[in-house]
Amino acid sequence: MEIERKFLVAEIPENLDRYPHNEIEQAYISTSPTIRIRKSDSDYILTVKGKGAVAREEFELSITEEQYKNLSEKVETRFVSKTRYIIPIDGGLNAELDIYHLYLDGLLTVEVEFPDMAECMSFVPPKWFGKDISDDKRYKNTALSLFGKPE
Repeated sequence: MEIERKFLVAEIPENLDRYPHNEIEQAYISTSPTIRIRKSDSDYILTVKGKGAVAREEFELSITEEQYKNLSEKVETRFVSKTRYIIPIDGGLNAELDIYHLYLDGLLTVEVEFPDMAECMSFVPPKWFGKDISDDKRYKNTALSLFGKPE
Protein backbone atom coordinates (compact mmCIF):
# COMPACT_ATOMS: atom_id res chain seq x y z
CA MET A 1 0.00 0.00 0.00
CA GLU A 2 1.36 3.38 -1.02
CA ILE A 3 0.36 6.26 1.28
CA GLU A 4 1.58 9.65 0.10
CA ARG A 5 0.76 13.33 -0.14
CA LYS A 6 1.76 15.61 -2.98
CA PHE A 7 2.39 19.35 -2.89
CA LEU A 8 3.41 22.16 -5.18
CA VAL A 9 6.74 23.74 -4.27
CA ALA A 10 6.81 27.26 -2.82
CA GLU A 11 10.60 27.50 -2.72
CA ILE A 12 13.43 25.22 -3.82
CA PRO A 13 15.60 24.21 -0.84
CA GLU A 14 19.10 25.70 -0.71
CA ASN A 15 22.09 23.64 -1.83
CA LEU A 16 19.91 21.28 -3.85
CA ASP A 17 22.98 19.71 -5.47
CA ARG A 18 24.04 18.14 -2.16
CA TYR A 19 21.03 15.78 -2.19
CA PRO A 20 20.94 12.48 -4.09
CA HIS A 21 18.90 12.61 -7.28
CA ASN A 22 17.74 10.46 -10.17
CA GLU A 23 16.91 11.23 -13.78
CA ILE A 24 13.50 9.70 -14.46
CA GLU A 25 11.46 9.14 -17.57
CA GLN A 26 8.13 7.37 -17.48
CA ALA A 27 5.04 6.75 -19.55
CA TYR A 28 1.84 4.76 -19.29
CA ILE A 29 0.92 1.60 -21.14
CA SER A 30 -2.56 2.03 -19.69
CA THR A 31 -4.21 4.75 -17.63
CA SER A 32 -7.15 2.56 -16.57
CA PRO A 33 -5.89 0.44 -14.91
CA THR A 34 -2.70 2.41 -14.28
CA ILE A 35 0.28 0.54 -15.75
CA ARG A 36 3.48 2.57 -15.89
CA ILE A 37 6.98 1.97 -17.17
CA ARG A 38 9.81 3.97 -15.63
CA LYS A 39 13.52 4.40 -16.24
CA SER A 40 15.30 5.80 -13.17
CA ASP A 41 18.96 6.26 -14.06
CA SER A 42 19.88 2.66 -15.02
CA ASP A 43 16.93 0.93 -13.31
CA TYR A 44 13.82 -0.12 -15.23
CA ILE A 45 10.50 -0.71 -13.48
CA LEU A 46 6.99 -1.77 -14.44
CA THR A 47 4.37 -0.51 -11.97
CA VAL A 48 0.68 -1.32 -11.58
CA LYS A 49 -1.30 1.05 -9.37
CA GLY A 50 -4.75 0.73 -7.85
CA LYS A 51 -7.37 3.46 -7.54
CA GLY A 52 -7.14 6.19 -4.94
CA ALA A 53 -5.57 9.56 -4.20
CA VAL A 54 -3.65 9.48 -0.92
CA ALA A 55 -3.66 5.68 -0.34
CA ARG A 56 -3.65 3.02 -3.04
CA GLU A 57 -2.20 -0.36 -3.84
CA GLU A 58 1.01 -0.43 -5.85
CA PHE A 59 2.95 -3.32 -7.32
CA GLU A 60 6.44 -2.84 -8.81
CA LEU A 61 8.47 -5.27 -10.90
CA SER A 62 12.04 -4.78 -12.10
CA ILE A 63 12.39 -5.25 -15.85
CA THR A 64 15.34 -5.26 -18.24
CA GLU A 65 16.36 -2.40 -20.51
CA GLU A 66 15.24 -4.47 -23.51
CA GLN A 67 11.80 -5.08 -21.95
CA TYR A 68 11.56 -1.35 -21.20
CA LYS A 69 12.36 -0.47 -24.83
CA ASN A 70 9.81 -3.00 -26.11
CA LEU A 71 7.12 -1.71 -23.74
CA SER A 72 7.97 1.89 -24.71
CA GLU A 73 6.52 1.16 -28.14
CA LYS A 74 3.16 0.35 -26.52
CA VAL A 75 2.62 3.47 -24.38
CA GLU A 76 -0.59 5.47 -24.75
CA THR A 77 0.81 8.71 -23.26
CA ARG A 78 3.73 11.06 -23.72
CA PHE A 79 6.82 10.43 -21.65
CA VAL A 80 7.24 12.47 -18.46
CA SER A 81 10.83 13.54 -17.81
CA LYS A 82 11.96 14.80 -14.42
CA THR A 83 14.82 15.04 -11.98
CA ARG A 84 13.92 13.69 -8.53
CA TYR A 85 15.82 14.88 -5.47
CA ILE A 86 15.55 12.93 -2.19
CA ILE A 87 15.57 15.41 0.69
CA PRO A 88 15.44 14.28 4.34
CA ILE A 89 12.80 16.09 6.42
CA ASP A 90 11.63 15.93 10.05
CA GLY A 91 10.19 12.70 11.41
CA GLY A 92 12.64 10.48 9.56
CA LEU A 93 10.74 11.06 6.31
CA ASN A 94 12.00 11.92 2.83
CA ALA A 95 10.64 14.57 0.51
CA GLU A 96 10.84 13.60 -3.17
CA LEU A 97 11.23 16.88 -5.07
CA ASP A 98 10.43 16.50 -8.78
CA ILE A 99 11.66 19.11 -11.23
CA TYR A 100 9.92 18.43 -14.55
CA HIS A 101 11.43 18.90 -18.01
CA LEU A 102 10.34 19.22 -21.66
CA TYR A 103 6.63 20.10 -22.07
CA LEU A 104 6.25 20.20 -18.25
CA ASP A 105 9.20 22.58 -17.77
CA GLY A 106 8.64 24.89 -14.81
CA LEU A 107 6.47 22.46 -12.85
CA LEU A 108 7.81 21.53 -9.41
CA THR A 109 6.10 19.05 -7.08
CA VAL A 110 7.11 17.29 -3.89
CA GLU A 111 5.77 14.01 -2.49
CA VAL A 112 6.14 12.42 0.92
CA GLU A 113 5.42 8.73 1.51
CA PHE A 114 4.14 7.66 4.93
CA PRO A 115 4.17 4.35 6.85
CA ASP A 116 0.50 4.73 7.88
CA MET A 117 -2.58 6.94 7.50
CA ALA A 118 -2.28 8.44 10.99
CA GLU A 119 1.16 9.87 10.24
CA CYS A 120 -0.01 10.98 6.81
CA MET A 121 -2.96 12.95 8.19
CA SER A 122 -0.97 14.57 11.02
CA PHE A 123 1.90 15.65 8.73
CA VAL A 124 2.88 19.32 8.93
CA PRO A 125 4.75 20.23 5.74
CA PRO A 126 8.00 22.23 5.81
CA LYS A 127 7.78 25.91 4.85
CA TRP A 128 9.26 25.27 1.39
CA PHE A 129 6.23 23.12 0.48
CA GLY A 130 3.37 24.86 -1.32
CA LYS A 131 -0.28 23.98 -1.82
CA ASP A 132 -1.41 20.40 -1.03
CA ILE A 133 -2.46 18.85 -4.36
CA SER A 134 -2.89 15.26 -3.15
CA ASP A 135 -6.54 15.19 -4.23
CA ASP A 136 -6.10 17.25 -7.42
CA LYS A 137 -6.23 14.72 -10.26
CA ARG A 138 -4.70 17.24 -12.69
CA TYR A 139 -1.33 16.76 -10.97
CA LYS A 140 -1.23 12.97 -11.14
CA ASN A 141 1.57 11.90 -13.46
CA THR A 142 -0.97 10.12 -15.67
CA ALA A 143 -2.86 13.41 -16.20
CA LEU A 144 0.38 15.34 -16.72
CA SER A 145 1.43 12.86 -19.42
CA LEU A 146 -1.94 13.18 -21.16
CA PHE A 147 -2.82 16.87 -20.75
CA GLY A 148 0.37 18.70 -19.75
CA LYS A 149 0.65 21.33 -17.01
CA PRO A 150 -2.60 22.36 -15.30
CA GLU A 151 -3.71 25.94 -15.93
